[in-house]
Amino acid sequence: MTKTLRLYTKIVLSLLMSALIFGILSSWAYLYPELFNKYLPFYQMRPFHTSSALFFIISGGTLGIMLFTKDVFIKTPFQLKLERVFILCWSTTILIIFISYLLKRFGGREYWEFPAWLALPLLLSWCCLMMSYFISWYKTRNIKPLYIWMWSTGIFFFFLTFIEQNLWQIPWFRESFLRELTVQWKANGSMVGAWNQMIYGSSLYLMVKISGKQEIATDKKAFFFYFLGFTNLMFNWGHHIYNLPTHNWVRHISYIISMTEWLILISIIRGFKAKLSESRKLKHLIPYRFLMASEFWVFANLILALFMSIPAINRFTHGTHITVAHAMGTTIGINTMILLAIIGYSIKIDNLDIVRKTIFLKAFYLTQISFGIFWLALISAGVLKGYRSIILKIGSFQEMMKPVNIAIIVFAIAGLFAATGLSTIALMYWKLVNHCKENVK
Repeated sequence: MTKTLRLYTKIVLSLLMSALIFGILSSWAYLYPELFNKYLPFYQMRPFHTSSALFFIISGGTLGIMLFTKDVFIKTPFQLKLERVFILCWSTTILIIFISYLLKRFGGREYWEFPAWLALPLLLSWCCLMMSYFISWYKTRNIKPLYIWMWSTGIFFFFLTFIEQNLWQIPWFRESFLRELTVQWKANGSMVGAWNQMIYGSSLYLMVKISGKQEIATDKKAFFFYFLGFTNLMFNWGHHIYNLPTHNWVRHISYIISMTEWLILISIIRGFKAKLSESRKLKHLIPYRFLMASEFWVFANLILALFMSIPAINRFTHGTHITVAHAMGTTIGINTMILLAIIGYSIKIDNLDIVRKTIFLKAFYLTQISFGIFWLALISAGVLKGYRSIILKIGSFQEMMKPVNIAIIVFAIAGLFAATGLSTIALMYWKLVNHCKENVK
């Protein structure tokens, strides 16, 4: 691992730690505003948490690409310089965003609540990454395996959806509330598909390296699922706008496409498991555990997504804690597990001594069990809220939220334990990064 990538890995791990810390503070500030409002109000903690989580996922996706493309592509000094410029500008802008939050200067829109002008340096940073990547992509003349196509799709479509997400800055879009909201929800839905392509592409490359079976990334079935995922990226945003005035055919098409959403990764992982010998699995046991954990959360979120994508049910779940459970299940259960597998493989996590490995595995299981309780508590809170507001039609918000808050307390306690497990893992990763040295700048 190069000096630049070691630094960037530490930045990504710092974003994970930041998301965990501010997530805990946000949950307790929400429950007990009278204790937190003076110094750590919820309206300030939430942007810190959401931005940390968002930038951890996106930055982790780009880290995986940069870690693995050094073995796939031939990179010139110019391209390596572009990568360093991306890391510098991207990370500096994130730091400025957090300083803005600290000074209580907000702006933007949902999940991107920083001052709007900061979108420009983020976009320019991404252009540097795109230029570096696609120069290498063009120079790779051999048959390109699936993970390269997934990386390419993710990088390019993140660029497009990021621009789309910022169209609200054009006055014409702000003239109509529905127009602006539709574009926002659509852009955010498609952007998830973009960074999933980047992360799933790296997970596929990792599966190839662990199993030693290149055909996982070259057979016809793999490419069929790639095009299925590409369709999802472009069209599954439709279920994000069920509650907005739109044509029924949009809802119907988006519903059908949403049913295929998670089958892509399930198929890839199952194909990987079928080809993986026991000896190779044990050689990369910890990354394998993270990949299998992500498979479990794919199934769990698939069940939840199937229900959420049904318009009649979406009416009750949209905007409740069930939406949060779906987002958390994807962000932590799937993407974070895959990113930890990628980083763990790159820093040779399996070389830990027996004592540290035992601590690590205990942290891993603590994370999985606590997160399961965390996820179920959010679903319970959403069901209670939806039932009491839509079915019972309770008008008083405080009365409606009484049983809901009990589920939120369980969620906050479980979140504390899950954060403890993930923090332990992140800190052990941080220490190992220093040992992944290479005589390259």
